[in-house]
Amino acid sequence: MNHRHRKVLHALFAHPVSGNIHFRDVEHLLTELGAALENRSGARVGVTLDGHTIAIHHAQKSLPLEEVQQIRKFLETCKVDPADYPL
Repeated sequence: MNHRHRKVLHALFAHPVSGNIHFRDVEHLLTELGAALENRSGARVGVTLDGHTIAIHHAQKSLPLEEVQQIRKFLETCKVDPADYPL
């Protein structure tokens, strides 16, 4: 995982929740973690990682805070810990 991916991962788990995380960066991070991405109807993207699935909205720029929190909970469920990927 390169430095940019680690930076995005740490931003997803930052407190307070960051409002400046771009969807493309998260998409590349999830792919790097081994997630399968599939386009769904209504600008939704299905993400499957370690047997868990989530549908997130394909934002044009920055993700809304609710989406960031949803992705964070999804990664926690998949046992992804930013401490395993130091900056």
